[in-house]
Amino acid sequence: MGPTHPRTPTPVTVPSGTQQRAGREASVHRKPSALDAPSLDPAVLAEFFAERGRDLPWRAPGTSPWAVLVSEVMLQQTPVVRVLPVYLRWLARWPTPADLASDSPGEAVRAWERLGYPRRALRLHAAAITIVTDHHGEVPPLVADLLALPGVGEYTARAVAAFAFGATEPVVDTNVRRVLSRAVRGVDEHGPATAADRAELAALLPPGAGAAARFCAAVMELGALVCTAATPDCQHCPIADGCAWLRAGRPPGPPRPAAQTWHGTDRQARGVLLAVLRESPAPVGTVRFDLAWPSQVQRARALASLISDGLVQQLAEDRFALPGTQTADGGQR
Repeated sequence: MGPTHPRTPTPVTVPSGTQQRAGREASVHRKPSALDAPSLDPAVLAEFFAERGRDLPWRAPGTSPWAVLVSEVMLQQTPVVRVLPVYLRWLARWPTPADLASDSPGEAVRAWERLGYPRRALRLHAAAITIVTDHHGEVPPLVADLLALPGVGEYTARAVAAFAFGATEPVVDTNVRRVLSRAVRGVDEHGPATAADRAELAALLPPGAGAAARFCAAVMELGALVCTAATPDCQHCPIADGCAWLRAGRPPGPPRPAAQTWHGTDRQARGVLLAVLRESPAPVGTVRFDLAWPSQVQRARALASLISDGLVQQLAEDRFALPGTQTADGGQR
């Protein structure tokens, strides 16, 4: 068992009972700014989060920084409902970075199951090794150190700093960006978060220990449950009275890009071949891949890309395994 975390993280919980501020802006024509945005009143958002926030395991008091990091990596481009069972099994098997670092990267890929984007499993394994070697087995609390971990970007670093350690950091994902765009700017923008979005949210963060983290979690939850991309529920939105987008008549934004197809793509082929390896404790020959995916050209292309990405290890001309799980002669490590 690896080292424990002596520092208790700041849980993202909020007190209830705050009264929602009523009333609209006196003028509907004035362009709102980030410094003057009653729609993002911390008290109103705190009440919303206390009453309607989902009960998720990574939000529970006492959740370790490692568990928060695992959840944030898994939640990248993956719905909560799919993450929950994999997250629970992952933490039961590897409750600390040291536990994961001592196992093979292939076992991390196997435990990733069908969450998609499996290179995240390799990066999380590499991050665990870095945490053990460079940080004495403890997830670092500072954004700069978190950004140095494999697979950790601007959003994940700030999310871990805020939600695991209570740091005052602007945490902006697509949900937060959508709320900022609509409620504060009055437009329905979409796309990845930018440095400008983080600066805008930073200007709105409330003071006080843990208050900024709770604020970010509440805005994120509002975007996930109410101010959704396709069907925003303005009628039941707690910040509707001050929303610049609603006051402007909900003007449409630019066309959203069409959803990417999945069936028959190289991504699907990669997932099918990886599932064959994931389900087999022993090395797999090409005949198993032949049975799993009919197109020889696409199958070869998918397998080559999996090897290139480090997700598959070629042991011999016709033998393959998850990385680090087998020796060169096909024996288990």
